Amino acid sequence: MRQKFLLLLCVCVYTCAAPSPAYAKGESATLSALFADEWRYRLEQDPLQATGYGVHDYNDRLTDVSPAAYERHAAQDRKFLARLAAIDTKNLATNEQADADLFRFELENRLANASFKTWRIPFNSDSGFHSGLLFTLEQTPFKTAQDYDHYLARLTALPGYIDQQIANMRTGLQDGFTIARTILPKVEPSFAALASTTYADSAFYKPFMQLPDNLNLAQREALASRGRTVVQDQVLPAFAKLHRFFRDTYSKQARATLGANALPEGKAFYAQQVQYFTTRDLSPEQVHELGKKEVARIRAEMDDIIERVGFDGSFKDFLQFLRTDPQFYVRTADDLLNRAARIAKRIDLQLPAYFATLPRMSYGVEPVPDAIAENYTTGRAVSPVPGLRGGIFWVNTYALNTRPLYNLPALALHEGMPGHVLQIALGQEQASGPDFRKHLYISAFGEGWGLYCERLGLEMGIYQDDYEKFGRLTYEMWRAGRLMVDTGMHAMGWSRAQAIDFFVENSALSLHNINTEVDRYISWPGQALSYKMGELTIIELRKHAEAKLGEKFDIRRFHDAVLAQGAVTLPMLEAQVERFIAQESQQGASQSSLD
Repeated sequence: MRQKFLLLLCVCVYTCAAPSPAYAKGESATLSALFADEWRYRLEQDPLQATGYGVHDYNDRLTDVSPAAYERHAAQDRKFLARLAAIDTKNLATNEQADADLFRFELENRLANASFKTWRIPFNSDSGFHSGLLFTLEQTPFKTAQDYDHYLARLTALPGYIDQQIANMRTGLQDGFTIARTILPKVEPSFAALASTTYADSAFYKPFMQLPDNLNLAQREALASRGRTVVQDQVLPAFAKLHRFFRDTYSKQARATLGANALPEGKAFYAQQVQYFTTRDLSPEQVHELGKKEVARIRAEMDDIIERVGFDGSFKDFLQFLRTDPQFYVRTADDLLNRAARIAKRIDLQLPAYFATLPRMSYGVEPVPDAIAENYTTGRAVSPVPGLRGGIFWVNTYALNTRPLYNLPALALHEGMPGHVLQIALGQEQASGPDFRKHLYISAFGEGWGLYCERLGLEMGIYQDDYEKFGRLTYEMWRAGRLMVDTGMHAMGWSRAQAIDFFVENSALSLHNINTEVDRYISWPGQALSYKMGELTIIELRKHAEAKLGEKFDIRRFHDAVLAQGAVTLPMLEAQVERFIAQESQQGASQSSLD
């Protein structure tokens, strides 16, 4: 779940180069116009996404998700790509060249997804279009009567939107392009939760129970009445219809196979997903072999900790001890949230020593919503909504006996500060640059950074004992194991049981979490590969910068340089750090000459 990050302050320090010929100004203007046109089109055509970005001009609408609409968007993307190809970017500033490269990367990926008609699967194991409607609700302002009028118009359009999604899933059933049937029983509760029995139980009626004081009594009564009618007569029947379709048709007719390679054009589809999520030209087999090496390395570090704590038993016995001993678990959701919040504040205290630039945006710690918690991942960062609230570090409080405390510091570092919450806030706070960069999320960069931050917690002193350090290694093993499990299931014929056994035998993740995560990898081919690929790149780039700069190396400036252009591909990040090294070296040489 998961966005985009441009640290403007560092852009001019590390990346800017003055345009050379005068005509570059014209090319720059043409490029900016292209970005603006695409952004305008994107917001107009996807009102739900616009709301999430804090643009509320289209809050009275839902997105057209018909096949014809997707064909129209693909045709428009081809036109945007042609316009980009016609621009001579070689004489533009380095940051503008990066903008163009990332724009091309995004367009080409959208066109690849269009060619595979990925709209036939509009959900995965823990989220989708249905839960996305809840997120949009939380991102919607409710301050004026007009806000409510727009919301009512959107609710009125919801039955048609759901009908389109059902039609798309029916097409997927006909084509054999579906999620694997075996995981669908765990997904059904997220659909069932929306089909509330009465309007008062529905999340979509809650805004009418909290009407603003600036409305008079007559207005409040009229809005509450209209809301009750629309939710009871249109929204709930639409969700009930969706749930029946999912339970009685989709879950029974979805494909019995497991891996993406069993989909129509599955081998090509998975290869494209691997390249997109890693931003590398790698085969599934190459990724799998890298996973083996990382798993062996991490396992050796785990064994060292077991020896250090003096545990008398096997590796398997130690994992069982961690999964079952009451000292590692809390009894209430508030206890878990309070622990997470305390860790988050301890991290905040250390940030100035590691980052020269910090975001202004605040963030909080909240539980994963009940409607999606059962089959949701252990935690996630939620983007701030401009003008409404700060960012959120979500902690899953479902099944507390599966949420060990020794994993909590790594989770907080990854999802909160200095991980995703910091990334997202910096992206939204940039003062200039194309809008698409503020909201761009490249998984290899974003998830790689989050995993790097878990390791950074060692230097920051966040892990307070060997059990928490083992928890960090468990999370790292989790991400390294994904390189094997994801490629194993989607390209090499692994079974679900084989994937589960791998994590049971090699990590201290709870059995519930393991099952949830494996289902996520089954339903979202390739995404799980991004974490380790990005983290390894950042680690190697840091080692390279340290070796080149020696005493001149400043961890705060290095981190700013990594985040300087926001989300980038890994090859672009490598070039970005090389420019940082050259800049730092030049500044050091200049200072020496002055001395």
